[in-house]
Amino acid sequence: MQLYNTMTRSKEEFTPLDDNHVRMYACGITAYDYCHIGHARSAVVFDVLVRYLRHVGYNVTFARNFTDVDDKIINRANENGEDPHALAERFIGAFHEDMDRLNVTRADIEPRATEFIEEMIALTQKLIDMGHAYSTESGDVYFRVRSFNDYGKLSGRDVDDMRSGARIQPGDEKEDPLDFALWKAAKPGEPKWKSPWGEGRPGWHIECSAMSDKQLSLPFDIHGGGQDLIFPHHENEIAQSEAASGKDMARFWVHNGFVQVNSEKMSKSLGNFSTIRDILDSYQAETLRYFLLTKHYRSPIDFTPENMLDAEKNLKRIYSAKQDAQLALERAKWSKAELPAELVEELKKLEADWNQAMADDINTAAALGHVFGLIRLMGRVAENKSWKKSEGAQKLWTKGLELLSSWGEVLGVFQQDSADFLAELKATRVKRQDIDLSKVEELLAQRLEARKAKDFERSDAVRDELAALGIAVKDSPAGQEWDVL
Repeated sequence: MQLYNTMTRSKEEFTPLDDNHVRMYACGITAYDYCHIGHARSAVVFDVLVRYLRHVGYNVTFARNFTDVDDKIINRANENGEDPHALAERFIGAFHEDMDRLNVTRADIEPRATEFIEEMIALTQKLIDMGHAYSTESGDVYFRVRSFNDYGKLSGRDVDDMRSGARIQPGDEKEDPLDFALWKAAKPGEPKWKSPWGEGRPGWHIECSAMSDKQLSLPFDIHGGGQDLIFPHHENEIAQSEAASGKDMARFWVHNGFVQVNSEKMSKSLGNFSTIRDILDSYQAETLRYFLLTKHYRSPIDFTPENMLDAEKNLKRIYSAKQDAQLALERAKWSKAELPAELVEELKKLEADWNQAMADDINTAAALGHVFGLIRLMGRVAENKSWKKSEGAQKLWTKGLELLSSWGEVLGVFQQDSADFLAELKATRVKRQDIDLSKVEELLAQRLEARKAKDFERSDAVRDELAALGIAVKDSPAGQEWDVL
C-alpha cells in the first residue's frame, strides 16, 4: 500500500510501526456550530482510510478529538447566553448525528480537550523546564519557536521568512512574534482551570499533542486532517510534541484537499457556506458521501448542483444494476453453459484493478471507475440472450454482487436495499423539485385509461403534460412506470 506523506511530499509504502496494529489520529471539530461540507469531506476521507486498512487485515485504533474549549466556543456561548460546556456538548451531539447519516464510522477514541487539562499542564511545564517555553507576568505561556530547529519542516516554511512579516502587538508579552500560546491566562467569564501559572485554559495546539500521546503514544502511524491544518496547527503540534519527547510525532501526515463551491473558496463572507444539514435537506446522505469520493482525497473538489445530480445518477445506475442482478438470480433453472473465458478474465482484472486503485494512496475516484466497469460487464451479460440464462452468468452476477458489497463496505456506499434506495431517491427528487404528486397520480391514471381505450393521441398528450411537470413515464411488462427527469 502506498500512502502520500505530507512530511516527505511523496508517496511511500505504508507499514505500521507495531506489527499489524495501526495507530491513527485525526483532528476533529471545534464544537461551536453545525458541521459544514468541509468537515464532511475530512470525516469521509479518514473513514474510508480506516475502513480500507481494516479491509486489508490491519487492526486499527483510530482517535479523533473534539475541541470543547476555545475562543470560538466561548464567543458563541456568550452570544447565545449559554454555558460554553453545554454549547460544545450540543454541537458534539449534532456532529454525531450528521456523521451517522453519512455512514461515517465513529472513532474508537473520541477525547475531549477538557478531559485532558492535567496532561496539557504537565506537557507545558515540561517544555518550560526544557527551555522550549516561557511564562509571562500575566500568566500566559508561550512556546519558543526558534528553540525547535525543525520548525517548518511539515509546511516547508522558513522561520526567517515568517519572522520578517510578523509583528509583536502593543501589550504582547511574547519574546518573538512567531511564538504561540500553550496556556492562556483566565479572562472574566471564561472557563478556567488552576495551573502553576495561575488560572487559565489551554491554547488550541497543545490539546492534540497531549491527547495523541496519552491515547496512542508517540510515535504513532498516521496523523490526519484538512490541508488548512498543515500550518500552523500541525506544525505547532510537531514542535511541541517532538521538542518534549525527542521522538517523531507521527510517521505519516495525511491531509485532504479543500472543498470549493462553484469553483470558489467556501466561506460565510461569500454567502456560499453550506452545512451538512442544509445539503441533506435536498439530497440523500449517500449522495453527498458518494460525491465526496469522486475526486482523489488530496485534490480540491467542487460542490455544485450539477455535480450532486451526477452523483445521484451514478448511484441510481449502481443500485439499478444491483437490483437487476438480484432479480436475474431468482431464476430457478440455468443452462450448463459457461461464459467466454475473456469475460471471466475481465471480471478478475476489474477486481485486481479496484484493489490496486485503493492501494495507490486510496484513489477512490479510480476505484469508482472500476465499479462502473463491473456494472457494464454485468449489463453486457444480461443483454446477451445466449449468456443470460447460463450458469456462467449466474456465477458472474453472484461474484459481481459480492464485489459490490465488499467494495461498498470499504467506500461506505451502495449498502442499502436497492428498492428502498431507489424509492427514497425518487421521493427526494420529488421534494427538491416541488412536484405535485397528487397531480402526477391524476395524470398517470388518465394516461392509463387512454391507453386502455387505445386513445394514443390522448396518451401522448398526457405524457407531455407529465414531462412538463418533470416526470418521465414508460411502459414495461410490470406496467406503467414513472421517474423524475
